[in-house]
Amino acid sequence: MTDTQDDWRTALTRIAHTERLLVALDFDGTLALLQDDPMSARALPESAAAVARIAALPDTVVAFVSGRSLPDLRVIAEHDDDSLVWLAGSHGVEYWRPAHAAVVEAEAAAAADDAQEEQLLRRLTDEAGQLVDGIEGAWIEKKTHGFAVHTRLTPRELAPGVQGVVDALVSREAPHWRRRSGHNLIEYSWRQEGKDAAVARLRADTGATAVLFAGDDVTDEDALASLEPHDLGVRVGPGETAASVRVQDAREFADLLAELADLRAS
Repeated sequence: MTDTQDDWRTALTRIAHTERLLVALDFDGTLALLQDDPMSARALPESAAAVARIAALPDTVVAFVSGRSLPDLRVIAEHDDDSLVWLAGSHGVEYWRPAHAAVVEAEAAAAADDAQEEQLLRRLTDEAGQLVDGIEGAWIEKKTHGFAVHTRLTPRELAPGVQGVVDALVSREAPHWRRRSGHNLIEYSWRQEGKDAAVARLRADTGATAVLFAGDDVTDEDALASLEPHDLGVRVGPGETAASVRVQDAREFADLLAELADLRAS
């Protein structure tokens, strides 16, 4: 048995019987193993098979909730227009849903200064790139509403300095931007949405009576902490968490999803 607050098999039995279930899942580190090249990430075959089974069940919705931009998320998730899986990208700024989903699209808030923020984003992305240029393993990932500095391949003694100079740049030029830390990266965005808001919107749009949310990183804790008592939060891997259940890694989480598919189908 893994280091859990609750045995996940017992917890799954309860949530599998809810009237309408939303299964909201982080992708990197949860469904897929972390990769040195982020765009090479793919769901474990066992996880992909379980997701397909769950998504095809009546009164059950699967959604991927990711910090990835929506186009990148669709690539790594091997997600096409016929998919049954809903998507929330950029921490809940961007959404995709199946054509059959009969819900009303929420009106997007149009900020008057969006154009200025996008111009600032282009400038800071370029400047951050210049700051890390030539530093082994460090690189800047462009995102729809921000950028991230990656240090997964940077020598351990250099990583804090890389992150520090980019932190200083954003603190000076865009102190109102949201900063998120993750596995060997720091992400900056001029949009303030988080995965908690994404799960809340998906809950409302799907009419879910209970939610299972799973994630492996600090950025997933907003969503895990926002869950209601009848929901189920799963932390994949180590780290301080608000989740009621912990699994050791993405491979054990694939086992959990397969068990959920069996229970829900029965």
